[in-house]
Order: sequence, then structure tokens, then C-alpha cells
Amino acid sequence: MPARKKRCDKSKPIRLGIWGLGRGMSFFRSCQALNIQVVAGCDYNEHMRKRFLEHCPNAYATTDSEQFLKQDMDAVLVATFCPAHAGDSIRCLDAGKHVLSEVTAFHTMAEGVELVEAVERTGLVYNLAENYPFGKPMMYLSSRWKEGLFGDLMYAECEYVHECRTLAYTYIDGVPIVPGNTVHNWRSWIHFHYYNTHSMGPVMIIGNARPTKVVSLPGRVRLPGYLMKSERGMSGIAPSLISFENGVVMRNLMGATTNDTHIQRFWGTLGSAEFVDGEMRFRLGASGHSPKLPVEVKWPEQGELADLAGHGGGDFWVLYYFARQIQTGEPAPFDVYAAADCTIPGILAYRSSVEEGRAFDVPDFRKKSVRNEYRNDNFAQQRYNVAKGCFPKNADPSLTGQFSTIMRDLINLATEYRAFVEWEKVIGDVKEPVKVIELADKAIAVHPQLVSAMKAARQLADAYPRSDGAQVLNEMLELAEEPVTTAPGFLRALKRRRESLAKRFGK
Repeated sequence: MPARKKRCDKSKPIRLGIWGLGRGMSFFRSCQALNIQVVAGCDYNEHMRKRFLEHCPNAYATTDSEQFLKQDMDAVLVATFCPAHAGDSIRCLDAGKHVLSEVTAFHTMAEGVELVEAVERTGLVYNLAENYPFGKPMMYLSSRWKEGLFGDLMYAECEYVHECRTLAYTYIDGVPIVPGNTVHNWRSWIHFHYYNTHSMGPVMIIGNARPTKVVSLPGRVRLPGYLMKSERGMSGIAPSLISFENGVVMRNLMGATTNDTHIQRFWGTLGSAEFVDGEMRFRLGASGHSPKLPVEVKWPEQGELADLAGHGGGDFWVLYYFARQIQTGEPAPFDVYAAADCTIPGILAYRSSVEEGRAFDVPDFRKKSVRNEYRNDNFAQQRYNVAKGCFPKNADPSLTGQFSTIMRDLINLATEYRAFVEWEKVIGDVKEPVKVIELADKAIAVHPQLVSAMKAARQLADAYPRSDGAQVLNEMLELAEEPVTTAPGFLRALKRRRESLAKRFGK
């Protein structure tokens, strides 16, 4: 049986430590709104610690996790590297701290077993900070669904498609990775199936059921500029089908493509809903051809505080539920068991894709007999050797130290240029062609920086042509059309093209 939960004195603010000051600091304004006192921070990165102390000048800041966990605090927000969440959360629990963990909860099934049993053993509160169900659109939709407006949920399609190439080479705030010859600890290699909770969480809340089976086929086409092949990294598409205990089926879509999308669509027996491009639309009338109309989404109580907290309001609500459970014992939506329900389908979807579409049952970690079957299941994706770096051991650090900066700049600048080049081809079909002319202005403005980045990239790629670094540099140079864009007179010709378009399509 789980141990009894330890509650805090509601008359006192919860004393919180933040472990991982990149994503972790996104919760800071929500802490202020909820009378949560941030008293300590831990991060190996100096510029993250400096930023933390600017916001919390009286807090304790350190690189030493052991010293951090000795501080006088009630709870820890774990926002460390994604594959490390389970181990770090267990250390916090063993140190007597309640835990709010960033997604996902664990990286292997064996880690999941260990995490669940650590929560049961300590009797402390553990919540997963899955925030997508608690933004304004999904909270509004969930409340309407609970009223019975849509009947029973039948099917859902939710997406978290995020082309984040630059994050393979930078920290979350855009600063290039140090040392510059290497890449991000986990965003450079982790498969998108593992990052499944933002698309799956809303279905779990609205459908009010746990997942039971998952299947996925491999996608092997890869975007340029990523180090890992798409079947092993973040560079491709990652769809899966998931069934739930109440008969609901969902398509869960993650990945990195040329179309970032966070679309959410739900079909019920009496009506359906879709949230697309920032607009919520309902189809009501118990028919496939019933009227479809846009609706205005509204917050429940305390929504104004959520708006002030930023990040779509979701961070506010996960902190609110966490604090409420600590102080009153009222369960939060994503306790450790729901966290396992939400995390496991991503692990098994990746495994399914590796095994060419084999279906896997999703185990219920509430049951010790079931957990026993996975206690030694350490199956995991192959990781990129971040410590080794992207170049040979004897490489010149004065060259390779610029790699992460070059990749960040080349990705951003090349795609600015390509945006104009591709839209120019269809400008005659664009409803507002002046927007394409604006893209030309951007391409002209960034051209000097693009040329500078390409020259640095070419020098480094040619110095170590067989390295992993050269591979992605060459891919981005091809995307930037290196021979064309570095040719003498190119910028003059680009400006002439812009003027010609302005005469034909401008206001």
C-alpha cells in the first residue's frame, strides 16, 4: 500500500527548489501567482544560474545537486535533461521532497517501476507537469465535454509536431552549446515518440481513461541538419495509434517536419470539436453534416491568474494542482500512475516502430504484479555520444569550438532565405502577395550574415570531411544553396528580383 501523504501547513508558502534552470524558470511567474516561494536553484550552466539569481536574488544557487537537495525546501520542480527525470525525481523523493517533474516521467520501463515504488515508499506527492490539457482551449473543451455536450468520446487526433533543429545545438534560450564542438545532451538524438505527452495528455483528460495498446510504423525520411537518422532521432515524423480501456482510439502525432502543428480534434457521439490555428470550432447536432461554428473559449475560475503566468496558462494549473495536493491531499490529474499511463505509450510506440509495427499492450503500473514483469526492462533508444563530440579527438578547437554557433546561425538564416525562394515560385497564387515581398526584404537583410555563416561552415566541414559535424554542415549548406548565394553579384540580383515583384504585386 502507498505510504500516507505528508501535507504542508496551508498557512505557509510552499518552499520550492528548481532543478534545471532552463525550462524550470518558465514556471517562475506561476510560482509568484500561487504564493510558492522559490528558495533554491540547481544547474550546471553558469549563465542559467545567473539568470535565476536575477529573478531570485535571495535564493541559493549551485551546480552541486547534493548540496541543492540539502536545502530547506518542501518540494522540487525537476526540469533536468528529459532522460534523467526518473533518477533525479527519485533522488528528490529520497531526500524528503515532493516532486513536480517535467515531461516525460521516465525513459525506460524499469525506471518507471522504480519511480512508482519510490513514490509509494516515501508517501510524498509526485506530479507530472503535463500542461497541454490545462491551456485555455483544452480546459474549456474538457468542461463542455463533461457537461455531456458531445456525448461519448469515440476518436481523437492530437499533434505535437515541432521542427526544433536549432535546439540540437543550443540551450533552451538560444545560447549555443558549450563546448562548441558538441551538441545538446538529449535534443540532439532523442526520438520524438519519447516526447508524446503533450499530444496524449488532452485525450487522457477528456476521455477519462487509461491507454491499453499502442502500435506505430517507422518513418524513415529525415530533415537535413539533424545528427541522428529519423528512425533513431528527432529528425522525422512519429505517428502512433493508441487504444483506451473505454474503446476510444487516438492518433498521436509527434515529429519534426516542415509544418509545425498543434492541432487537436475530438469526435463524440453527439458532436465534435477541433482546435486549429488558434480557433476552436464545434460541430453540434449529432450528425456529420451538422453546423460547424467557431466558439470563444473561456477560462474556469482563476483563469486571469493563469493568463498572467504566461506559457498559455498550463504551467499555472499544473503548479496549482501540485500545491493543492501537497496542502490538502486532493489528488492532482497527473499523479505517478497517470504519469506512467501517459509516458509508457511513447516508449512502446518507439519500440513498435523499431519492430516494424508490432502492437504492444500498455501495462498498468498501479499493480505490483504487473510492474514485476518490467522491473528489468531496460530497452531504450541508442543515444548519440554527446561527450565525444562531432569531430575527431585531434581536431583544432579554434575551428570546432564554433560548430554549435555556426549550426544555430546557418539553420536560422538558411530557412529565412528559403522562405522567400519557395514562396516566390507561387506568388501569383498568394492572396496577399505583399507578404512574399516582405520575405524578400528579410532575405536581403540576412544575406551578409548568411554568407558569413556559410564561409565558416565550409571551412569547418572541409577540415574534417568525414565527421558527423561535416555531415550536418554540408546538409545546411545545400539547403542554403551555397554556390548560388555566395556568388558575386547575388545580392544585387536578389534586390532586383524584389523590385520586380514589388512593381507587379506591391500595393
